[in-house]
Amino acid sequence: MRHRNYGGKLGRTSAHRKALLRNLVTALLDHERIETTDAKARELKRVADRMITLGKRGDLHARRQALTVIRSREITGKVFSDLAERFRTRPGGYTRVLKVRTRVGDAAPLSIVELVDGKQAETKPAAKGAKAGAAREAGGKSAKAPRAPRKKAATETD
Repeated sequence: MRHRNYGGKLGRTSAHRKALLRNLVTALLDHERIETTDAKARELKRVADRMITLGKRGDLHARRQALTVIRSREITGKVFSDLAERFRTRPGGYTRVLKVRTRVGDAAPLSIVELVDGKQAETKPAAKGAKAGAAREAGGKSAKAPRAPRKKAATETD
């Protein structure tokens, strides 16, 4: 039974898993948006939210705790200054996980993990119908070109 064992193993040893999550958290806090697998995204969300909460606390002990996870002093500084101020009034839930697609090579489900009030550069791809509708509104014509008439096969005779 898995009583009180929260968190996935991600198919790695504990040291490898810890290093993976540290790298993912550092990349997320640096770029504010990354793409990874669903399982890694769920684990990453827990750790990243904890780091931003430490940044909001702002004392020396919190900074030292954050430095044990985040791999860069510059990014730790960003967490304790920029991100702490941005999320000062928010009580939690600093990250969002959006399921986007499956990876071509191994069909792994991929997700985008981003900071909630972060850079909002088109979070979801536009639907097929939305493109055609926008083109119709802009130009007054359909987005699809008219089809050319089919040629007769060479074997047919008139």
